[in-house]
Formats: sequence, C-alpha cells, structure tokens
Amino acid sequence: MDPRAQDVLLCDLCETDPLQYLCEHCDINLCTDCASKHLSDSSKKHKIAPYHLHRKFTPKYSKCLKHADKDCEMYCESCHIPVCSTCISSGKHKGHDISDILEKLGSKKQRIQKDLEELEEKIYPRYTKISSAVQTEKAEVQTNYGKLATTADQQGEVLHREVTAIVNKRKADIAETKTKHLSLLDKQTDEITHRMTEINQVILEMKNILDTNDISLTSTYKSRNDEFNKLPPTIKVTLPSLSTPTINTETLNEMFGSLTSLSVTTVKPLLAEPRLTAAIDTGYNTLSSVSCLSEDQVWTRGDSETMKLLNLQSKLLTSIQTKSGKWPRDIAVTRDGDLVYTDYSNNTVNLIKNKKIQTVITLQGWRPLSVCCTADNNLLVTMDSDDGEQSKVVRYSGSTETQSIQFDDQGRPLYSSDAYNKYLSENKNLDICVADSKASAVVVVNQSGKLRFRYTGHPSNTEQSFSPAGITTDSQSHILTADTNNHRIHILDQDGQFLRYIHCDLGYPYCLCVDIRDNLFVADPVTAKVKKIQYLSTQC
Repeated sequence: MDPRAQDVLLCDLCETDPLQYLCEHCDINLCTDCASKHLSDSSKKHKIAPYHLHRKFTPKYSKCLKHADKDCEMYCESCHIPVCSTCISSGKHKGHDISDILEKLGSKKQRIQKDLEELEEKIYPRYTKISSAVQTEKAEVQTNYGKLATTADQQGEVLHREVTAIVNKRKADIAETKTKHLSLLDKQTDEITHRMTEINQVILEMKNILDTNDISLTSTYKSRNDEFNKLPPTIKVTLPSLSTPTINTETLNEMFGSLTSLSVTTVKPLLAEPRLTAAIDTGYNTLSSVSCLSEDQVWTRGDSETMKLLNLQSKLLTSIQTKSGKWPRDIAVTRDGDLVYTDYSNNTVNLIKNKKIQTVITLQGWRPLSVCCTADNNLLVTMDSDDGEQSKVVRYSGSTETQSIQFDDQGRPLYSSDAYNKYLSENKNLDICVADSKASAVVVVNQSGKLRFRYTGHPSNTEQSFSPAGITTDSQSHILTADTNNHRIHILDQDGQFLRYIHCDLGYPYCLCVDIRDNLFVADPVTAKVKKIQYLSTQC
C-alpha cells in the first residue's frame, strides 16, 4: 500500500522516510538522514527547523465562556485570556491590546519548545549530575565510617576488657553520627528526586501541549524553567575523626579520645552565567595589581609609586607612596587589614600599618616578586635570584624565614627562572598555588612544599597559548587564574581539574583577588579598571 494513503508525509528527497524537518531557505521537507546530507551542500544557505513548528493544522478554538455560541478567535494581552468577537464589540476590552489567537498560540508553542529543550538538554542533566555525586558521596560515607569503626575496634583490642564499654560507646557515637550524615544526604536526595520528578512531569505536560491543538490548554501554559533553574544547594559534610591518645588507666575515659562532631558546610555552585556587578576606574595609565580589603574596598597599584585604596564607586579613600619612591612590585592585604608591598628596587618586603611603612624583610642575593598572606597570617613571597638563574617561594613568620620551596622530589626546579611576576595564593586546603607565566603553567604544591600538580591549560585553548598571570583562591578551594592572552579566567577545582571559563567581556585580565563573599575582582592593565564579578551562587 502506498504510505501516502495513510496520510504519512514523506521526505521530498528520498520519498521513503517520514519527514522530520523543513529547510526554511530551500522550502523542502526532509527526513533525518536527508537533513544531514542537505546541510552538507555549502553552496547555499540553510536553516533547518523541526517540521511540527511549520505544519498546517486545523485550529481547535475554545468556546467563549460568556458567549457560548462564539469561538475565541482573539486573545486579550491585557487580561491574558482568549476572547470572542462579541467580547471585543461589547467594549469590555476597550483600549486593551488584542492579538490573533493563532499568532498567540504560535508564540506560546515556540516558548514551550524552547523551555522543553532547555529542560531536557541543560537543566535535567545538571540534576542528574548532582544526584550521581550525592550517591557517590554516600558510598564514600559507608567506606569512611567503616574505617572509623575499625579504628575504634583496634583501640579496643589494645585496651582489652577494661575499655570494652568505652569502645562500644564510641561505636555507638559513630553509628549515630553516620545516621545523621546519611540522613542529611538522604534528605538532599529526596529533594533532588522530588524536583526531578516534577521536571519529568512538566516535560510530559509540555509534550502533551505541543502534540495537541487545544488552545485553552496552550494559552494557560506558564513556564517553570526559572524555578527549576535555581538548583538546590548542595552540602559538604566534613567527616569526623577519631583521636588516638596515650593510654592512661586513671583517666581512661578522657584519654580514650572522642568522635568529633559532624561539620556541615554548604557548597556554593558555580553560576551558569557569571555577571559583572561593578567596575572601578583606578586612574592609573597601567594597572598591575588589586587586593581586597573588603567587599567594597580594594587596594590597587599601577605605573607609579602610589598605592590607592578605592571603593566600588571609584572614589579614592587613601593613597600611600612607597618608601623608596619606586613602583611597588606587588601588594597584598593581611588578615589584620594592613597592606603589604614588595619593592624590587631595594629587595624589601614592607608592611603599612596606620599609614606608617616598616620594612619587615630585606633580602640578600634575592629580589621579591609577588606576595600573599596565609591563613595563619604568615607571608608567602615569590622571588628570583640576583643573577636571574633561580626562583623560589619563601614563607615568613614576621621577619623570620620558616620555609623555602624551590625543587621537586627529583631535585628539579619547580618554577621557571626569570623576573616575571609569579603571582601566588594559598588555597583553603593550604596548598600553595603559583601562576608561572613563562612556564605556561599553574604550579601547585602542598603545605610541605611537595608538588601536587601542574595545570597547563584546557584543550579548548586553540587561539593563543596559555600564559597565566594573576591567581587567587576562594572559600570553595577553587583556583582561579587569569589567561590574559585569551581574555578569560580559568576556574579549577583543588585538584587541578578544569571546571569552566569566566568571560564577562574581559579585555586583558591580569591580577585577581576574591573577597570574603567570594566576589572576584579582576585588574585590567590596559583599561586600568577593576571589574567585580559574581561567579558563585548566593543561594545556599
């Protein structure tokens, strides 16, 4: 039997397979296979769209609620309801915007189609990813709590019968804490599953709308994509630990140790689209560094001996000149809110407290480059040797050198040897992260100075080579580094895995810092402006 006898619309090219698409430029109906072949003809322009958006149909008008013998062929934009011609002529909608119901139907279905694609292709997969991560964490919880229970058993074996009661008590504590931990994850799983079920239901409802010509059903559609786009917050729970003290029979209960309480930290997800929230004009010809004093005040340094404290409105609050009268090489803000700067001209690191400058470090045979303040209010300084042959990172407690980081386990230099500014930052996990632009790498070592990894850019770097400049870290242990050559910023996790780019129309992002609320500040040397960018969700 001829398929056309069953009203099956066939592809205009192969005339065998049902049509699925329409090329709007060529006005030709296509099946899936022929659509691909049609697009391969580069001699013409093509615009392929799903056929169902263009097919002719017989409208199914709804009856007017006030005039039962009339069809609602128009739509009142002011009242948001379908209306009939009698409704219009009655004057009740005088002055209202009236549109053709079929045009309204078409625009509504286009919006539904767009929402459907977003739900299926973007939103739902993100929920799936979160759900998978929670399930993985639950499996890790089972393993780690098992390890804690084993530790408790080992302690019990050492102390034998005298401590059996205490061991059992500790295991009970572990089981209770584990229950609380799993309860938190189960609650999150339930919330995610419930939301995923809702999305699936909405998807089915939208597909039903798209497959029907019921105008009433279509006109009452309301998008929930904005609601579903607000992903539920994830939680990060720090596993408790079980201390192992020295055995003391007199104070056995106290010395046995205890299970730490469950620590719950909310993880801030990355925004789908980072957004610019402020731009600060620094007044320099060339801007080189920025360091946050607060969420609305930043210290800056540029092509002069003057360092400026500015607010978000570009108002100058304070300015301080270097002790030597030379340009500062880098700046940082201490935990106490004081300013530190390096002076390459006289090999010093200087602290500004109450507007008075004191030299805290004077180097011999080395010249300071960049500086950052650590969690325990120490200073980390990158430096190069006077002959330019060596580079290293040095930790200082006050004026005392407490650590030097220069070579890996095989005795090879960790950093390139040059006078390029090697910006650095200490991560929340106490890793030391250095942006080594000459080496085209971000070099990360742990607290003891052992190499953890090198990040040399993402495979999508196809324009200019990766040459990191500024670097900073946030409360989530993300590592952010400026990719000036490609006009963007890379976000990595604490293990060096690439997460995403930040663009935000960045010209030449150079130096970076984040404030206590994880707002990113980006210094552009060409425009001499600092841009404030929100890249993490505030919904926790």
